Amino acid sequence: MELSPKKSLNFDDTEIAFRNKSNAELNSAYWLFKIISSNFLTKIGPPITNFFLNAGLPVKGIIKATIFKHFCGGETIAECENTIAHLASGHVGTILDYSVEGEDEESVFDFTCEEIIRTIERAAGDKRIPITVFKVTGIGRFGLLEKLDAKNELSETEQREFENVKQRCEKICRAAFDKNVPVMIDAEESWIQDTIDQLAMDMMRLFNQKKIIVYNTYQMYRHDKLADMKADHLIAKASGYILGVKMVRGAYMEKERRRAEEMDYPSPIQPDKAASDRDYNESLNYCIAHINEIAFVCGTHNEESCRILARLLDEHDVDHDHPHVYFAQLLGMSDNLSFNLSDARYNVAKYVPYGPIKAVMPYLFRRAQENTSIAGATSRELGLIIKEKKRRRL
Repeated sequence: MELSPKKSLNFDDTEIAFRNKSNAELNSAYWLFKIISSNFLTKIGPPITNFFLNAGLPVKGIIKATIFKHFCGGETIAECENTIAHLASGHVGTILDYSVEGEDEESVFDFTCEEIIRTIERAAGDKRIPITVFKVTGIGRFGLLEKLDAKNELSETEQREFENVKQRCEKICRAAFDKNVPVMIDAEESWIQDTIDQLAMDMMRLFNQKKIIVYNTYQMYRHDKLADMKADHLIAKASGYILGVKMVRGAYMEKERRRAEEMDYPSPIQPDKAASDRDYNESLNYCIAHINEIAFVCGTHNEESCRILARLLDEHDVDHDHPHVYFAQLLGMSDNLSFNLSDARYNVAKYVPYGPIKAVMPYLFRRAQENTSIAGATSRELGLIIKEKKRRRL
């Protein structure tokens, strides 16, 4: 596919957004989003599906052919090859994301560490996979991180356990450094985030001296994260390394507010969406203003933030494909953003989750619920699909 000449962005251009989808794939996406748009089905779906899976009933095939196929690349790295090629045909990169959650055994953490390294090895030398990613809770126990954040004293066993977490984290980042493949450390709940932030800064200090390898994630729906990012930049500048920033709005808002209320402490979440949007867009301004010292990934499904960053790049005379700037969206969502941005020659990549179906179900349920809880998200996706179906006369 040829890229279009430099032109203004049009996120309503469904011909570009869906040019890599067959008629059958477009119809499948239409029915999936119609189902997701039902709040009732989104609420009752997770417990029913879990019951069927735990009872050993034959529903895996149905799941794999529908919601799993839309939002995930496959069950293994090898099964993601078609998705990698499909995205690359539209000049969109792949971020392989091993999305197994909620484990708490050392043997599982060791396996996950090695699997993340396998994603790095798969990405090495392949421009279609420009960035990789992992969660610290994939390689360490949530309760341990919670205890560290609360500044509680660790037992000798827990101290050894945390040493294992640090070693896994460094092993992953060292593999990324050796293979010259950048890796993002995802943000998580606020009550374990300080420990994750410290690990990320330690890894950047080790591996970001001459090139961008490690990114930390800043959730701008938290009222303190813009200030944290600016402070981290000053630390990185003084210490002589590049700050890696992935900015997102955030993924745990309801859980955060509920916990703050139950435990009677001030909520870390912004007072309203406007405040989140303000800090998110200010973070884009700040990163562009310090483009030589900060490499950043703009993780967003927000059209206005994409337009703002595109405009900032032009205003600051920064190349659309500058290696320090990436746009990122999730597989199966906001193709109108991803493919129109890539068509205008910006760096774009999609998160491509993969893993055994049963283990990835928590991720899939979150995606479905996210689409119904974000005002207008599902109707926007449906509207664009309907527009393209009409254009194709389907």
